[in-house]
Amino acid sequence: MNHPDYDRFPHRRFNLLTGEWVLVSPHRTQRPWQGQTEVPDRTVVAEFDPSCYLCPGNLRAGGASNPDYREPYVFTNDFAALLADVPPCKAQEGSLLRAEAESGTCRVICYSPRHDLSFGQMPVADVSAVVRAWQNEYVELGSKPQINHVQIFENRGSIMGCSNPHPHGQIWANATVPTLPAREGRQQKTFFEEKGTCLLCAYLEEELYHPERLVMANDHFVVLIPFWATWPFETLLLPRRHDSRISELTGEEMAALADIMIHLNICYDNLFATTFPYSMGIHQQPTDGLEYPEWHWHIHYFPPLLRSASVKKHMVGYEMLAMPQRDLTAEVCAERLRVVPTDCHYRERPQ
Repeated sequence: MNHPDYDRFPHRRFNLLTGEWVLVSPHRTQRPWQGQTEVPDRTVVAEFDPSCYLCPGNLRAGGASNPDYREPYVFTNDFAALLADVPPCKAQEGSLLRAEAESGTCRVICYSPRHDLSFGQMPVADVSAVVRAWQNEYVELGSKPQINHVQIFENRGSIMGCSNPHPHGQIWANATVPTLPAREGRQQKTFFEEKGTCLLCAYLEEELYHPERLVMANDHFVVLIPFWATWPFETLLLPRRHDSRISELTGEEMAALADIMIHLNICYDNLFATTFPYSMGIHQQPTDGLEYPEWHWHIHYFPPLLRSASVKKHMVGYEMLAMPQRDLTAEVCAERLRVVPTDCHYRERPQ
């Protein structure tokens, strides 16, 4: 299919990172969209909430008390999905059904002592401190002999399952590499062995040559709508320099990463004048002590908002039973995001 047909006819797009396909149906949105005009959400949020179990000095749900922290604060999740001390177990029922024990640990990282902030409202130095905490956790947890994968992620917004609006993320460290990072690792390894170069380096070069899906960039990082995007305003944040893990970032790169994450967060929030919900996660190489030259670390953003703060994308019907599907093309969404002003968060503009 020729490129001009992307915005006219149904077609499939191949996901380089997973080896799967996504169905794109652009003909369903050919008419100009004059959607709902959002009223900016200016709900006043206090800097400190005495009932918040993540604010400094408060009692957490598990009974422990937070210190009076003034920088990113990391603690073991009081209701962790993974436990360090799990008795070894392998069970099999008949010839088909298998189960085995999975050990690990789960941590929470509070980005800021301020209850009312997000990345889009924090200065570069404070977001850089979060990146530094991510680096430290990746190295510390990854050095444990029983940990082979460290997943850093954030669920933002109640519709993404976030139970507390205090700015925070999570870190789950597994004994085994989870399904999606493992799949991405296999795709990158296959490409590296066949082509002798990095899959995402080659992909980024292609996107920079045809920049219609680019959203924003600086000297060290690029944010784009991936060609195979499934979620409406899904983005992929890629480092220009090839590396397999965030622990190798220089000080200049850390500041550049913080800066572009801030602007992307502002862009998302300003798009519909709301606290934009998403799931964000960092994918990087396993922590089993081996080297993975094929791995190129990156950050995924998966947001559900479709055409306004009140219209959301849900994976139902065909998508749950057949394959992912989208109506808005990656190119259209990239253009929508590119024109959003990111010089100022909408909450900080004069009313």
